[in-house]
Amino acid sequence: MRKFADEPMLIQAGMGIAISDWRLARTVSQLGHLGIVSGTAIDNVFVRRLQIGDPGGHIRRAVAHFPIKEIGDRVFQKYFLTDKAEHSAFARIPLIRAQQSRDYQELLIVSNFTEVFLAKENHNGLVGINFLEKIQMPHLPSFYGAILAGADYIVMGAGIPKEVPVALDRLSKHEDATYKLQVIGAKPEDDFRLNFSPKFIMGDYLPEVKRPKFLAIVASTALATMMVKKIPVPVDGLIVEAPSAGGHNAPPRVKAQFNERGEPLYGPRDEVDFAAVSQLGVPFWMAGTRASVSDVRDAFEKGATGVQIGTAFALCEESGLSPKYRKILLDKILHNDLDIYTDPRGSPTGFPFKVALLEDSNSEAEMYAKRTRVCDLGYLRDPYRKENGELGYRCASEPIESFLRSGGELADTVGRKCLCNGLMANIDLAQWQKTNELERPIVTLGDDVKSVRQFISSTKTNYSAKEVIDLLTPAMPN
Repeated sequence: MRKFADEPMLIQAGMGIAISDWRLARTVSQLGHLGIVSGTAIDNVFVRRLQIGDPGGHIRRAVAHFPIKEIGDRVFQKYFLTDKAEHSAFARIPLIRAQQSRDYQELLIVSNFTEVFLAKENHNGLVGINFLEKIQMPHLPSFYGAILAGADYIVMGAGIPKEVPVALDRLSKHEDATYKLQVIGAKPEDDFRLNFSPKFIMGDYLPEVKRPKFLAIVASTALATMMVKKIPVPVDGLIVEAPSAGGHNAPPRVKAQFNERGEPLYGPRDEVDFAAVSQLGVPFWMAGTRASVSDVRDAFEKGATGVQIGTAFALCEESGLSPKYRKILLDKILHNDLDIYTDPRGSPTGFPFKVALLEDSNSEAEMYAKRTRVCDLGYLRDPYRKENGELGYRCASEPIESFLRSGGELADTVGRKCLCNGLMANIDLAQWQKTNELERPIVTLGDDVKSVRQFISSTKTNYSAKEVIDLLTPAMPN
């Protein structure tokens, strides 16, 4: 019998901003696997969907099921529009901070609830939500919104998310929760923490909820061991991600080594000891270059519970990626003309970030250089300690003068790009800036784009999530 037989064998990755939206996650879940929605910037996605009139009425339907009607109605009515003018800007919500107003916490809760609710609506399949540890400040209200909607799993990478299990324990009991905030320049005596009280939002109405399982995304044996053995409440499972995966990658263990294109080089020290991971006693899934029958079989032979697949799902017809960009990308893949570049400088996080090199997109340095620097979404801003002990916030992709005034170094701005706005443009929710510039996309995909050629041809230029699953299912144990 398969070890951890109650766990899914395939996880559809949480990707970008709403690339893995509720439609894709729902489809994968209904096909018997774990569908994941992206929680990154979901508050802004929610608002912009309402600003274009809530096509299909899906948000209105989900919000109607929020446990406290007044809260759901209040958030919906604040942002819903039916007559947004062409070329007009989307409403700008407050930039995230450690201290949040009640209104903003309600937006976080309702938007996360909505995405999970829609993915789970009217079926019994498994649904999870993905967050980035690097984007800490929305965590607690976001977790709580997902819990209220019945999320089965929380998945998180881009950092060391060691405080998540305890937070989930408390929030699933409607108890107050805290979360240690990573702050640049913090002193040993400082204790910067995020705080959230479910009862402050919900009052006495505290519906019965379940605690979601927590899967940490790791890239090393040492981090896998830490997340199972060295934190107060261990994780429920691990996703072990290779540097070939899309999005943010863990930096190489050996620093400052690059190939002829300037991409970071990974070596033997970055290889994971899967025998050791298997001995940790928790389920684990292998991710990065796994969308083939042989790679799936290899994962199970190494003791994995299953695989996580990203790129193949990112380009299927159910994904949230703009049909315009999906068509261009698939045509490039068909003609073996799509270049994936691991950009060591592009992300303001400092992590390597994979981009698909597309003409007229902000993946091109020349095109990006024409963009007026602006930081109006702010998810990747770093909290820093001011001299007076208070918190400030800065992003290496914001206007350079602003970054320097807040104590940032000029060298940190070189090559940095605004991922927040680029990823929103990927899903046809690009902002019109005050400079009358429309934000351009920055598409991220994994190195494994060639695997997509299994699903397309000169006469078949589209494919479904079901086709991905049907191809890989024979490689899975019965």
